[in-house]
Amino acid sequence: MTQTLLQVKDLKTHFFLEDGVVPAVDGVSFHLNRGETLAVVGESGSGKSITATSIMRLIPNPPGRIVGGEILFNGEDLLKKTEKEMRAIRGNRISMIFQEPMTSLNPVFRVGHQIAESLMVHQGLNKQEALEKSIEMLRLTGIPSPEKRAHDFPHQMSGGMRQRVMIAMALCCRPELLIADEPTTALDVTIQAQILDLMLELKEQLGTAIIMITHDLAVVAEVADRAVVMYCGKLVEEAPVLELFDNPLHPYTRGLLKSIPHINDNQERLYMIEGMVPALTNLPPGCSFAPRCPEARPRCHVERPSLKEVSPGRRVSCWLHEGGVR
Repeated sequence: MTQTLLQVKDLKTHFFLEDGVVPAVDGVSFHLNRGETLAVVGESGSGKSITATSIMRLIPNPPGRIVGGEILFNGEDLLKKTEKEMRAIRGNRISMIFQEPMTSLNPVFRVGHQIAESLMVHQGLNKQEALEKSIEMLRLTGIPSPEKRAHDFPHQMSGGMRQRVMIAMALCCRPELLIADEPTTALDVTIQAQILDLMLELKEQLGTAIIMITHDLAVVAEVADRAVVMYCGKLVEEAPVLELFDNPLHPYTRGLLKSIPHINDNQERLYMIEGMVPALTNLPPGCSFAPRCPEARPRCHVERPSLKEVSPGRRVSCWLHEGGVR
């Protein structure tokens, strides 16, 4: 029987700036089952990373603040936890891999020490036990000569190696949930594939559920079971991955998929979604995507559609599907 690990309900995270309020995450709801991989997809600025940092309770305040909603992890609302309680959860039961490992690793400490620190804090291991466990995790992530590399500083490693260190650090306490924020963006294509394969392999070994944040739909096809698509801080579509690729319902999702180059295409120019993402401080009335949407109707420009279930496991926020799937 499928068990729900995480439920995000009507999450709202706003940034209060001098020129107005930015609704970076505006009423987002989704769930994640144990052992499942959920992809969160969208252009830069759509609210993907802010959703992740909201789950981790790492929003910088000021100027940001979670102003509404619930984040239920194993049935407990993380938004009601004290900072001390969250420190016991972060890196232990929920871990996160950030986009650029060089800015996430401390440049003045050896990588083995940085992994060991988490084990000493959360698992109560002594220094020697933690170092041995760190070496074991480096070996598990495919780093050669882990006994030697544990004593390296981050600058002595390649980008791919640093990302493996971040994965080892994130998984050393065997978390129930791993949030990966664009974990392959800074890597070349060959290393990207290795890192994705490694994450899937470790997921199978450790049973960890994954939220994969990405703008790369090829990554979604490779690793995810389900996907949610975000635009301007809102969810516009949710579907099992195969259904999303076979029959995207929202015009924005269709635009993202059409912009992927295919090897058999003879077109001279790649498809692109016309227009620009609107400023979050000045969103248009109605559907936020309507000014760029080739299928927009008059109603789309004045009324904002809600996210509705149109078939089992599929939700979409679009007036085109108000009466069900066409």
